[in-house]
Amino acid sequence: MKLVGLFAKTALTAVVALVVLLVIPRLSTPRAFGIWVVLVTALVLVVLIRRSHGSAEREPASRFEQALRGRKRTSSQPEELLRMDRELVLGSADADHSQRRLLPLLRATAAARIAARHGFELERRPEAARALLGEDVWELLRPDRPAPEDRHASGVPRKRIAAVIERVESL
Repeated sequence: MKLVGLFAKTALTAVVALVVLLVIPRLSTPRAFGIWVVLVTALVLVVLIRRSHGSAEREPASRFEQALRGRKRTSSQPEELLRMDRELVLGSADADHSQRRLLPLLRATAAARIAARHGFELERRPEAARALLGEDVWELLRPDRPAPEDRHASGVPRKRIAAVIERVESL
């Protein structure tokens, strides 16, 4: 019923447009009909597009369409925790990633912990930070750590990352 009313309004608009086009004195009848045909085509397309969008919202999607959309993953873990987990995995797999992303993140964490608990900045007093962190951890977290020779080599082993995290937490 709603569709019939929509087409009736469109037809009425088309008739009014035809009358207006035929009344214009400088416009020939074939040209007026040509313009009218283009106008009616545009109106019908607008009606069909509106109708298709309206029906798509009301009709349930097929099982195939639902499968294509996929399901939204609901995670019980916060987004930041998932991001940190990805950094740890990638940092242990790739030397370049560990140098550019993981180690600066661990260094910033250690610097914040040292500043909060011991009252000095890691970069300003590197010898004091080295004494707090220990040689093994300092070797990984020192600000002037050289880039790896082979960027595609394995990153920092997970056990070593765990030891660094444990040491930083103990500060």
